[in-house]
Amino acid sequence: MTEQQRLELEAAAFRRLVSHLQTRTDVQNIDLMNLAGFCRNCLSKWYKAAADEQQVELSQEQARELIYGMPYEQWKAQYQREASSEQLAAFAQSKPE
Repeated sequence: MTEQQRLELEAAAFRRLVSHLQTRTDVQNIDLMNLAGFCRNCLSKWYKAAADEQQVELSQEQARELIYGMPYEQWKAQYQREASSEQLAAFAQSKPE
């Protein structure tokens, strides 16, 4: 596999992940954090950091919109639910000290 092929495969896998997360609006960010240690917000921050490293102008809000598939505030209003006490407790326990 060439370096270019590897980059193209990684990009395709990333696009597939983002698309999957955009369609699975039932999966809450806190669930992702509790199970995987990252969420849509993490992805948008990593995307922004990569843009910064490449000196590509991109705001955090633009990065979030790319990951969420819509403005963040719209996604929150449409899909985000209040975290349960169980979810919050699991999140508190999963954080490294």
